[in-house]
Amino acid sequence: MRLTVLMVPGCPTAGVLRERLAEALAGRDDVRVEWREVRDEAEAVRLGMHGSPTLLVNGADPFVRDGETASLSCRVGAGAPSVERLRAALAEAGSGAGAGAAGLVGRGGRGRLAPVDGGQRAVQQAVLRAFATHGRAPTEQELAAAAEPYAVPVDRVLAALSAADHLSVDARGRIRAAYPFSPVPTAHRVRIEGGPEVWAMCAVDALGIAPMLGRDVEIRSADPVTGQTVTVAFQDGTAVWEPPSAVVLTRAGSCAGPAVDVCCGTLNFFAGPASARRWADDHPDVPVEIPGHDRAEALGRDVFGPLLGGPA
Repeated sequence: MRLTVLMVPGCPTAGVLRERLAEALAGRDDVRVEWREVRDEAEAVRLGMHGSPTLLVNGADPFVRDGETASLSCRVGAGAPSVERLRAALAEAGSGAGAGAAGLVGRGGRGRLAPVDGGQRAVQQAVLRAFATHGRAPTEQELAAAAEPYAVPVDRVLAALSAADHLSVDARGRIRAAYPFSPVPTAHRVRIEGGPEVWAMCAVDALGIAPMLGRDVEIRSADPVTGQTVTVAFQDGTAVWEPPSAVVLTRAGSCAGPAVDVCCGTLNFFAGPASARRWADDHPDVPVEIPGHDRAEALGRDVFGPLLGGPA
C-alpha cells in the first residue's frame, strides 16, 4: 500500500495528520508514506490535491468531498481525517475494494499484453498495429499472416485472446474491442500525429495510446454530465489537460467480465471533480475513485505501454 501526503509549506494541519497517521499505522510495516510539498495550483491539479494536507491512498483521495476542487488552501477548519477514518480507509484499500484501477494492470504486471504462446501476442499486436496505422480492424489476410508462423487457426487464437480479455470478439468472431482501440464510435476520439483518428474504449485506454505508440496524440472527449469538451494533448511525453480541472473517474474494485461490457462505460473524462461526483451519486452501485492527473496517466501507461514493445 502506498500513501502520499500532499501539503503546502507552513500549514499546521499537516502536523496533525502526521500524528494521526502514526497512530493509525502503529505496528504496520507494509505501508510506505511519502510527504510531498506542493507549491502551485497546476501541480495541485496534476496530483489530485484538494487542500493541505491531502492524503492519497494508492494514488487517490478517499476523503474528497462533493464539489471539492483542486486547491492549495490550508485545511485548518476541516482538519485532518480522524484516526478512525484513516483506519477505515486503509482497511478498504487493503481489502482490494479500492484497487480497481491498479487491478487493470494485472496479470503479473503485464497489463493487457498477451502471452507469446500459440501466436496470441503476434495476433494481438497485428490487431493493434492495424488500428494505429489504418484506423480500422485488421483484414482476415492480415490476421492469417500473423498467425501463420504458429500453425494455429486464427479463429482459435482470437478465441483465446477474447477468453482472457486481451481483446473481445462477438459470436461471429468479429472484433468488438481491441483495447485500447474501439472499432465503433465512442465518447473518446483520439488523433494520432502522422496517423489516423481512432476511438478509444474508455478514458484510461485513451490515455494509454500515446505511451503505447510513442507518438503525440490529442484526446477529445466530453463530460457525460455537463457535455463540456475535455481534451488531453500529449506532446513529447507530456500531457496538457483542458480544462486544467478535468479528471478521470475510474472504477474501484474488479470488473467481473469483459471490460467492454462491465468497465468501459464507467471510465470517463469529466470537466472537474464536481461533475464526476454527480455522476457517481447517480450511479451508487458503481464503486469509483478520482485519481490525480499523474496517477491517471501512469495507469494508462502501465496498462498499455508494453503492448507493442515486447517480441511477438
